[in-house]
Amino acid sequence: MSSATRPLDGSLAAPTRNAAETRFGSRETPLVFRSVPTLHVEWGVHRRLGQFFAECFAERRILIVTDHHLRAAGILDPALESLEGAGFAITVFDGVVADPPESVLANAVQLAREAGTNIVLGLGGGSSMDIAKLVAVLAVSEQHLSELYGIDRVRGKRVPLVQMPTTAGTGSEATNISILTTGESSKSGIIAQQLYADRVILDAELACGMPPLLTAATGIDAIVHAIEAYTSQNRKNPMSDMFAREALRLMTGNLITACRVGHDRDAREAMMLGANLAGQAFANAPVAAVHALAYPLGGLFHIAHGLSNALMLMPVLRFNMVTAAALYAELGDAVLGPTAAPTVERAEAFVSFIGQLLVDSGCPLRLRDVEVPEKSLPSLARDAMLQTRLLVNNPRAMTEQDALSLYREAY
Repeated sequence: MSSATRPLDGSLAAPTRNAAETRFGSRETPLVFRSVPTLHVEWGVHRRLGQFFAECFAERRILIVTDHHLRAAGILDPALESLEGAGFAITVFDGVVADPPESVLANAVQLAREAGTNIVLGLGGGSSMDIAKLVAVLAVSEQHLSELYGIDRVRGKRVPLVQMPTTAGTGSEATNISILTTGESSKSGIIAQQLYADRVILDAELACGMPPLLTAATGIDAIVHAIEAYTSQNRKNPMSDMFAREALRLMTGNLITACRVGHDRDAREAMMLGANLAGQAFANAPVAAVHALAYPLGGLFHIAHGLSNALMLMPVLRFNMVTAAALYAELGDAVLGPTAAPTVERAEAFVSFIGQLLVDSGCPLRLRDVEVPEKSLPSLARDAMLQTRLLVNNPRAMTEQDALSLYREAY
């Protein structure tokens, strides 16, 4: 039985908590878990996408939000043919770039309005899906983009939204978060219930063409999502824990196979589902210091987000060991199997396991390997400390000096 379909066993049972930690759902600590209403997992479904959409939606004018690399590679062609054959009017916006600026969104919204779009399909990586969320809102909204930044500032409804990832990493299809680049090195987020898709489609066949390095970087991104959701200081709860543990089991058990044998169906399906589960976990229990330190690397040096996370993961894991050992031990039980070893020993085994996984993935693991100049480390640390919405979730408080030490460790 493959790891993609293997049932949960006792090692993944919810860890025992003390009374103070289990009062979820009480008046003091309400348990609120939100996610997309429908998740559809099917190998090759993009080849019959017209039938799928016709069964689910009455709307017929679709805007597909993607990037020019996917379109040029022909990955969209079977989906486009199927949709056209089913009578849908299709407009394609393929101007999405990594870490998209506001101008990309503006161009997509203009195209959607001109085409009279009444359904949006985000098809691609996290950036495409982030743009698709906001296009679905702004295509019919009178709000200005500047009014949307922050939490729950979106008013009114949107057109139907479907998300279909082609990578296994960001988990954007499962979240109500959209991130835009708003300056030379700064990013801003929009978080709103309207950004949850109506339907998410996971077709792992779309990921088979990913090269090994991209497979590794996106997979490590999802692994970070799972770990940080499990150790988050805000809104962590038994459901987010459950999704995080299973996501971590699927991702760590299949990452290397997916990197080395790109067309392994079981591995690709496990990675795609694991990334989605991790997305559901961190949409409810938000990420922390790894992301806070990764964002400046993307902003200043245009390092891909997954790779930025990979570069900072091990220093942050070691930094957090002081306060997160018990949680790391529980994650170790989930992916390595439970043992009678002391908590710290189990936690160290988990961190060592993740470190070896990163080495085996082939990802660059030093800042110098991706041409980050050493003189930039102090400015990176200063920028990281601006990510207060992320740092507040970290299990251990972090100062600017701590951040600088972690960048130096990663260098």
